[in-house]
Amino acid sequence: MSKLSQRHLLGIKDITRQDIELIFETADNFKDVINRPIKKVPSLRDVTIANVFFENSTRTRLSFELAEKRLSADVVNFSASGSSVKKGETLLDTVNNILAMKVDMVVMRHASAGAPHFLSKHIKANIVNAGDGTHEHPTQALLDTFSIREKLGSVEGKKIAIIGDILHSRVALSNIFALKKLGAEVMVCGPPTLIPKFISSLGVEVELEVQKALDWCDVANVLRIQLERQQLKYFPSLREYTLYYGINKKMLDDLDKEIVLMHPGPINRGVELTSDAADSHHSIILDQVENGVAVRMAVLYLLAGAA
Repeated sequence: MSKLSQRHLLGIKDITRQDIELIFETADNFKDVINRPIKKVPSLRDVTIANVFFENSTRTRLSFELAEKRLSADVVNFSASGSSVKKGETLLDTVNNILAMKVDMVVMRHASAGAPHFLSKHIKANIVNAGDGTHEHPTQALLDTFSIREKLGSVEGKKIAIIGDILHSRVALSNIFALKKLGAEVMVCGPPTLIPKFISSLGVEVELEVQKALDWCDVANVLRIQLERQQLKYFPSLREYTLYYGINKKMLDDLDKEIVLMHPGPINRGVELTSDAADSHHSIILDQVENGVAVRMAVLYLLAGAA
């Protein structure tokens, strides 16, 4: 029976290429399911999953909740903003109280890097990391690479440029790990102040000019400027950032090849991408959203040991 090599999905760094390929094969099947008139399967009918979000989220939380309900799991939603966390309750106490209600799996987002790893050492439930600080966001990387595979046939040998706020992005790090494991060439592009010092040690190229990155790549994965995580001023103004690193449809149309445009969302329209680029034929942004449900269904199904 095919199973993942890990009990948890804490980060792409921890899993193997075989794990990723198994998730993709399973997601292919679930994509067929979510396009049927009856979109539910009874695969996780006896499983209870808690979505524990200590940080704001719309897309990821809704995508996980939809994936869980498509699999017929029982779903408990927990938001820190209306909880006893505000009264000083610890992370471990919060989760243990949830587990005392006989929860089998925890999907967690937390502002602190390493929070899901800490929990995995103290509780028995399976844990899925839905984003920890500026560290990793594994399911986003899986749905991004799944979307590239769907659009281009494979990830192996493809040139992927990740453009934008690399320094504060957990999506960038998880994507680099996933793309490298699947044999892609990866370039990061952004202002020098938003490129981490260590990044070239991960086997990626660094480019400071967005036009050169677009000329090089098959796929441009454009990231949001994460102002909420920036304690310092990393560039003079959003207008200046847009002038040097914003992408518009004309830039894409003027390339001597077709490239694929991606964005993990939410988009700052008019900052990193203009609306005419985001809504153009180059874009697979809405495909990413649809694929997110299928990929998260696959992850939950495999971690529950149903494979």
